[in-house]
Amino acid sequence: RERRAPLLVAADGANSAVRRLAGCATREWDYLHHAIVTSVRCARPHQRTAWQRFTDDGPLAFLPLQRGDDEHWCSIVWSTVPAEAARLMKLDDEWRLGEVSQVDPRLCIPLRQRHAKRYVESGLALIGDAAHSIHPLAGQGVNLGFLDVAVLADVLLHALERGEQPNDVRVLSRYERRRMPHNLAMMAAMEGFERLFQADPLPLRLLRNIGLNWVDELPEAKALFVRQALGLVGDLPPLASL
Repeated sequence: RERRAPLLVAADGANSAVRRLAGCATREWDYLHHAIVTSVRCARPHQRTAWQRFTDDGPLAFLPLQRGDDEHWCSIVWSTVPAEAARLMKLDDEWRLGEVSQVDPRLCIPLRQRHAKRYVESGLALIGDAAHSIHPLAGQGVNLGFLDVAVLADVLLHALERGEQPNDVRVLSRYERRRMPHNLAMMAAMEGFERLFQADPLPLRLLRNIGLNWVDELPEAKALFVRQALGLVGDLPPLASL
């Protein structure tokens, strides 16, 4: 069926069909990692806290899920090299990781960094993973997507107040100008972290550990990193300030 609308917002994920059909060019490369994604029930409650451990093959994250009143469920994102990912996918569901008692079906997702060269065209705006995708090691992809939504809404509302057309590429470009520099900066930071945590040379590993311990002992530095991770700094639209 055919549908018509003045503005189409592509929010259909990293493998966006809208982006592909619109012919939007991207820059991308393979992280040489696959992500094992599933949900698990642990013996202890998650305390509404994300837990992450960095292994030699890649980070393993336990992200809090709320299923009714049950605070024992976590979403796992286990980023590892393809050979290890293949081994993990073949394991029985009876496997144990610490005190994990239940496991949902697993998915294996190849990890690639993608960034659209343009976020907008006349009548089209890319947001979230359709515009950019990064390594999940710090869980920042969803935050970038939320900020995209908030900024795009802010731009469109102001345009309507001024009597401008929301599908005008000059209007949509305001969204792109506000979001692209921040997204690129976060992508560069995550690329640096990913390479740092995968570094094998002993001097780099020592430097990494010393730096992390140093930040951990400085409340002001830690607070700055937390505010950045929560998306509480920079050009915040009203929707992101609530």
